[in-house]
Amino acid sequence: METSRRDRGRRRLPAVPAVLLGALGALALGTLIGLAADPSPLVGTTGYVVATGLLLAVGLYGSTYGIDLADLRRDLRGVVAAVTLGVVLKAGMISGVMVLAFDRPEYLVLGIVVAQIDPLSVTALSKDGHMSQRARSLLTAWASFDDPMTVLLTLYVAGYAYTAAGHTGTPSVMGGGARGYALGLILNALLLAGALLAWWAGGRLWPARRAGERPERPRRPATPLAVLLVVAMLLLAAANMLMLAVAVAGLFLRTRAFTQPLARAVTSAFLLATVLLGLFVAQGVSLRPGLLLGASAFAAQAVVAVLLMPLFVRGLSRRDRILLGIGQQNGLTAVLLALTLERDFPRTVGIVAPAVVTVNLLHYGAQIAFGCWSRHRAGKNRRPAPPQHLPRHPAAGEGRQGEYPPTADGLRSSA
Repeated sequence: METSRRDRGRRRLPAVPAVLLGALGALALGTLIGLAADPSPLVGTTGYVVATGLLLAVGLYGSTYGIDLADLRRDLRGVVAAVTLGVVLKAGMISGVMVLAFDRPEYLVLGIVVAQIDPLSVTALSKDGHMSQRARSLLTAWASFDDPMTVLLTLYVAGYAYTAAGHTGTPSVMGGGARGYALGLILNALLLAGALLAWWAGGRLWPARRAGERPERPRRPATPLAVLLVVAMLLLAAANMLMLAVAVAGLFLRTRAFTQPLARAVTSAFLLATVLLGLFVAQGVSLRPGLLLGASAFAAQAVVAVLLMPLFVRGLSRRDRILLGIGQQNGLTAVLLALTLERDFPRTVGIVAPAVVTVNLLHYGAQIAFGCWSRHRAGKNRRPAPPQHLPRHPAAGEGRQGEYPPTADGLRSSA
């Protein structure tokens, strides 16, 4: 009996996802490589920019590819609120905590770096069974489309933080400013239009066919052509950092043949991105600001998801609201943005790297705690049925005095 109880207790312990163990190994590997060789000369080179951009593009395409379009249409108001008002509120809360704690105005930019949710992490690690399909679609859309708002905030906040920190002139991160931002939106629109047009034309020139050798409806390109079109789009986006086009294209450029290979590609990209994070962890970190930055980002997500989202999204269960509240994840997007700001705001990467690790550890810990609580609550609600005692049929000659033998329905008749 005691052994069986121990076995049941072991079975209740949550299993650690294999991809999480892989991520810890990838982080350790990247840290060892970073200790052996300084990666800073690679930053800014064409190969580095294209490689990191390709990892991010795979994550964005994979995240929006998995969104249920019916859920997205139903919760469009919530998605728009999350990627606009939600990002601004999160960045404001995180930046306020950092500036108040350290009295350094340049820390204003840190709130922007971690305010967005990393789509690569969400896609690779949000396959648990706790969250409904509707809530998962909302979180992946949130993670996929909050980057443009983050970039826009960077243009405005970086200039103020640079001046408040005592520097003169304009930070290099602002680049072309509002004009450069508008040009980027135009290039994203052109890439998206070209990808959609090529997909439509491919579906007519070489359509995918059903088992009965009839073209599918709606018409899609045959698998080899579809792969070629998507890979070309991802490479163009990576070379020019046109990620908004990739995120929108994932909603429309879909075919069943992509489902399994894309899941493996997203997981591989996530592990490679974690290796890159380890390279910069090895270069030295500011642990105290990083821990506070990560904890602030996690708490800001909880505040926005629990208090703001119910105003725009109706009908979410309490379970889904809690899971959205612990849904903050950071990764490659935060590291890339930190690298962009490093030139104007030194030590940004050293603070952001431990913050990314902190956010993800809090996320996984909260997920495990929620799973244990859910199982405990389900066990309490499952009350055992009362035992049913069948009447005992006495042997011949038995029975209390004054009673007749039981009748056919098992009940005794009193004398």
